[in-house]
Amino acid sequence: MTDEAILDVLRDHPCVATARRGPEGVLVRPRPEVLAVRPRPGALLREFLEHWGDVYDWVYEGSPKPGEPDFSGWRASDTGLPLPQEHMADWLRNTVDLVLSCRPSRVLELGCGSGLLLHALREHLTAYVGTDVSAAAVERLGPVTTSRVAVVRAAAHEARSEQVTRALADTMGPRARPDCVLLNSVTQCFPHLGYLRAVLLDALALVAPGGTVIVGDIRHAGLLGHYCRWVERAKDPGADEAEIERRAVRRAAQEEEMLLDPRTIARIALEAGRSVAVSAHARTMADDTELTRYRYDLVLHVDAERARAWPGSGLRDGIPNALLDDSPDASTPHALRLGTPDDGSVLLDLADPGRLTVARPAAAGRFTAESVAALAEGVEPGRLAHEPMTAFVARRLPEVLYDHLRAALPGTPLPGIGVEEAPGDAH
Repeated sequence: MTDEAILDVLRDHPCVATARRGPEGVLVRPRPEVLAVRPRPGALLREFLEHWGDVYDWVYEGSPKPGEPDFSGWRASDTGLPLPQEHMADWLRNTVDLVLSCRPSRVLELGCGSGLLLHALREHLTAYVGTDVSAAAVERLGPVTTSRVAVVRAAAHEARSEQVTRALADTMGPRARPDCVLLNSVTQCFPHLGYLRAVLLDALALVAPGGTVIVGDIRHAGLLGHYCRWVERAKDPGADEAEIERRAVRRAAQEEEMLLDPRTIARIALEAGRSVAVSAHARTMADDTELTRYRYDLVLHVDAERARAWPGSGLRDGIPNALLDDSPDASTPHALRLGTPDDGSVLLDLADPGRLTVARPAAAGRFTAESVAALAEGVEPGRLAHEPMTAFVARRLPEVLYDHLRAALPGTPLPGIGVEEAPGDAH
């Protein structure tokens, strides 16, 4: 069997756009439609999303009763052990305080999980709709639904689907719109920037004028290297720095979750055709864990009036984060929060995730999406986003194609197969 015959068989596969000889085998490029979100999720994208649905079905099937705080699945990367309950309770309070500071009345939460935020927020709201891709999560929240609380099974990209639209109308009224769309601790499960774009633009289209889109508990792309070194040192304190660096580079390349810089989200927000202001909030929990060190919250203020171009004035900025920097003038987000008035905020520096800013009042920390997006000019794409779909396709597509070749050409020696194009912004 000739190499050209193998290439012809690969080119006939519905997932393959091109196949050619490479230096060590065959290089294939996936068809854009198998990675696309619209008009319907492509085959490889569906498989990626189904994996996360299966993961959370397994997690939530053994969860506590509805109404009890459920931190199932929250484990430390360095030890593999569950994160302390007290710390997770602090994490939850941190998120709830941020949401309530925006004074919402009608909330749509995409990715509600076990209902942690639903239970904490519902008494403060007139209406709530939650969605989740996990059937187990939706089923266990059934007992808490009422005429003003609904939970439906839907993925994040289905916020404008018929079932979600009907739930919004039933709980909020036929003409009402959510004044807060909340995505908390879900972006790490997204496959690529094209998926983030679809979800975020839907959220910005749905939210009422003057409302907010809160993207919470985001892993920061600019801190991926620091995070990987931190984990590797914790796992092997005796290793030398050169070995730590090698392991960290390998860990970063294999990272299976999405990480985002706030400037990337601001870029997407510009496409919504609405006036958007951006504020990036540091996580201010007391304990030093990966949730405090490497995550942040982003609030998109839609049709906002009070926003300035970056850099702003009237801020105490450029403060080294003591969780990441041992400078003598460094401070932790928690310590800064204790010294900040109730109407102030501890913010993340939009250009340097190792720096903090204190804004008094909180509105002083809002910047136009245009000026935030402009900060991304000249920055390496890998520092602005880490897309897990890249590694997923590099692993999964060759597996699919090997099965295809074995069926089409039984007994033929198979070449090595590599993927030469990673998914990205265009999908």
